[in-house]
Amino acid sequence: MRDYALFQTPQTISYGCNAFQTVGKEAALRGRKALVISDKIMESLGNIEKLQHELLKEEIVSVVYSGVNSEPNDGYVEEALHLLQEEKCDLVISLGGGSCIDTAKAVAVVATNGGYIGDYMGRKKVAGNPSIPHIAIPTTAGTGSEATDVTVITNTANDVKMMIKQPAFMPDVAIVDPLFTLSSPKAVTAATGIDALSHAVEAYISKRSHPMTDVLALSAMELIVKHLKEAYEDGNNIEAREGMALGALQAGMAFTNSSVCLVHGMSRPIGALFHVPHGISNAMLLPAVLEFSYEACTDRLAVLGTYFDPTAKTLSNNEAAKIAVRSVKKLCLDLNIPNLKNWGIDQHDFENAIEKMATDALASGSPQNNPRVPSKEEIKELYKVCYNYDFSTENSSL
Repeated sequence: MRDYALFQTPQTISYGCNAFQTVGKEAALRGRKALVISDKIMESLGNIEKLQHELLKEEIVSVVYSGVNSEPNDGYVEEALHLLQEEKCDLVISLGGGSCIDTAKAVAVVATNGGYIGDYMGRKKVAGNPSIPHIAIPTTAGTGSEATDVTVITNTANDVKMMIKQPAFMPDVAIVDPLFTLSSPKAVTAATGIDALSHAVEAYISKRSHPMTDVLALSAMELIVKHLKEAYEDGNNIEAREGMALGALQAGMAFTNSSVCLVHGMSRPIGALFHVPHGISNAMLLPAVLEFSYEACTDRLAVLGTYFDPTAKTLSNNEAAKIAVRSVKKLCLDLNIPNLKNWGIDQHDFENAIEKMATDALASGSPQNNPRVPSKEEIKELYKVCYNYDFSTENSSL
């Protein structure tokens, strides 16, 4: 047992409807010329133009890199960094999903510390200098990246998702405005919502959890269980969108201070090799991993069970935990989460990749935080289970 725990957050968190209106003043405190890192979707929705308008109110000029069009990779980092240096920007603002935010984190750190972003993996290179100030504005309720010191960047040379965690990667400011999530399509709402649930659950069951992360993880789980299906079924439900935005933020703060577990360890290799978006790959794995971990974290899963079904409070921890796992499966089914086969991954290609995926999953370190720590062979078997996983509760092993 550790004698102490660390807890880190952005310097400033502004959240709630119309929090976006604070971006100009926050930017003016930190720089005069901003590099906006975003994507074509934000451009087409007019959100980049709105951001530039708010910045101009405070006489902040900006240039835009909108080339993030998939999971973040080292190529995006290099392109955006080149633009930042060429334009002599002294501030980075990310606007978009986790891919945009993670790219911006990498750019902000490498700009002041040098080297290749992969150098920072496993703390081979430590960012000793403060990063360029970074304001993160999420437009999905999922990754929580706006409040974490983690960035996940794909190395395009070897198809490995590099999980990089150092204090310098924490954004200076997180601006969480649920109004930006109103444009999220149903599929994105589902994937990012289950991603947020994965963060909250794994933060709570992690071997590295502690009382401060527990408070946030519990609140996040309760909010997400209450509001995710509502937000999925009616994307204009402001109350549901607010609940999801706050839940995702809290889940991000929780897991960056307690760490994620087996779901994320197994998820990253799937994304790197088969280009499955991070939220979807987490959702594909979450129920099966909870079934695998069940006996080692029954008391904690029992709490999750009470959020899905308040009557579970009258049951034993064992029965309440079973309700939690079955409810997560049903939620994935209701949100039309596909398994790996239905996503379109070729079975032969997948089976040939299992050895590498299991190796990469273990190398990430995340599985070691799981309440039940898996062997390499158990991870390989779990990949096989997840390929054609049945989310229906009738076939539950619990």
